[in-house]
Amino acid sequence: SRPQKLPTRDEELFQMQIRDKAFFHDSSVIPDGAEISSYLFRDTPKRYFFVVEEDNTPLAVTVTPCDAPLEWKLSVQELPEEASGEGSGDPEPLEQQKQQITNEEGTELFSYKGNDVEYFVSSSSPSGLYQLDLLSTEKDTHFKVYATTTPESDQPYPELPYDPRIDVTSLGRTTVTLAWKPSPTASLLRQPIQYCIVINKEHNFKSLCAVEAKLSSDDAFMMAPKPGLDFSPFDFAHFGFPADNNSGKERGFLKSSKFGRQTSPKPRVDLHRVCIGNKNIFTVSDLKPDTQYYFDMFAVNTNTNMSTAYVGTFARTKEEAKQKTVELKDGKVTDVFIKRKGAKFLRFAPVSSHQKVTFSIHSCLDAVQIQVRRDGKLLLSQSVEGVRQFQLRGKAKAKYLIRLKGSKKGASMLKILATTRPNKQSFPSLPEDTRIKAFDKLRTCSSVTVAWLGTQERNKFCIYKREVDDNYNEEQKKREQNQCLGPDTRKKSEKVLCKYFHSQNIQKAVTTETIRGLQPGKSYLLDVYVIGHGGHSVKYQSKLVKTRKFC
Repeated sequence: SRPQKLPTRDEELFQMQIRDKAFFHDSSVIPDGAEISSYLFRDTPKRYFFVVEEDNTPLAVTVTPCDAPLEWKLSVQELPEEASGEGSGDPEPLEQQKQQITNEEGTELFSYKGNDVEYFVSSSSPSGLYQLDLLSTEKDTHFKVYATTTPESDQPYPELPYDPRIDVTSLGRTTVTLAWKPSPTASLLRQPIQYCIVINKEHNFKSLCAVEAKLSSDDAFMMAPKPGLDFSPFDFAHFGFPADNNSGKERGFLKSSKFGRQTSPKPRVDLHRVCIGNKNIFTVSDLKPDTQYYFDMFAVNTNTNMSTAYVGTFARTKEEAKQKTVELKDGKVTDVFIKRKGAKFLRFAPVSSHQKVTFSIHSCLDAVQIQVRRDGKLLLSQSVEGVRQFQLRGKAKAKYLIRLKGSKKGASMLKILATTRPNKQSFPSLPEDTRIKAFDKLRTCSSVTVAWLGTQERNKFCIYKREVDDNYNEEQKKREQNQCLGPDTRKKSEKVLCKYFHSQNIQKAVTTETIRGLQPGKSYLLDVYVIGHGGHSVKYQSKLVKTRKFC
């Protein structure tokens, strides 16, 4: 550490003036009212001292261990006569004081062993030479020391509220919401306080100094987010370091690196800190399900950069919701409902040996994604809109897992059929174009003529009409486009007719129909249903038509 002058903040209490900087460096004099940081080698004691000139002086000493427990004691001995001067003469008396401090043992005032931030506070201390001895028996370590003779006016460390605990207010599979009471230093004394959260999977921390020791020395505090906005602390790249190209693939705690020198890679530190300004609630996101995390909160005085720890907490995120797997029966249609952006899992286990397996899917609303795996191997991954059929090669005693993923727009509904019997087809075949075409020139005041496509397979077609308001629009029509709703949901009065048709020539598989008995100048919604051999129906796209008002 660089040599420093002993501060002369309070001339009456601290009259020793250190002019020999080398002496100050050797003797480790603690300045009044300033926090010092230093380093201890294992099993190598270190001694600091400071002078209190007058009796009945308030005194406060704070020792902050960083990454290892410390043994420390504070003692006092009578002030040497040479120290009573104004400190402006020859520095030799100070050398004599140094020898006395080194060779004499004073009266012990306080001692502590552990890794807590510990304090010695006295409202009336005697004058004398105060010695602070520190020792680390576990490992080389950092520590901090703060001493002051004006503790009432200083208050460099933020004060904790009467309830210094962190509350877990909400717990999810990947998120934890934390809340805490504000520091009186901020709410009453109006000093600039910001809160820093530390998240890790190992244990709670007693001080921010301990967190800094765990992290890379090149790491920096994150900037505070905009007011009112929470963010994921795991999505930030380190200040001054390039972003990890794999950050999108492996979301988790950040990794540290250093420039300019070749070093062996450090083990990954599952620890992160983020400062969030003066907010008193924060949501940590992108956590792993069913994982225990430790949360620590530190109030930091931005003027002094000194901090105080709240009582840390821990919480286990919720387990990933176990998907219930629906069993499909051979040749039986199953209805499936999927929430927006959700997914469903289905299982098909044929009881007999089979050469082929057929999956027929009818998506009632928007397109859905289907994946089929046989004994873990991916066989199919497709987007399905309307009715689709997939035929896959079979395998003895095979089990099929089907994953259906819904639309981003809204909830999805579909019907699915799995079978090992090729002739068992419940869904009717559909043409590629399921629109209904209306002929404008053939419109009259009481009828409209429409046409639609069929297939080479003979099917039954039923057409229905429903009168709608003139302000009926495409948005309303879109809400009624559930293709899985069959004719059984319609009123008998809405039915126009049913008929069979097909054509071996696909180009000629077209049918027309004139719908009569309509009212002049009215709007009607027309629906065509195709009904398969198994009784399952599929609705064509609805068509809005309007009769002529004057003929």
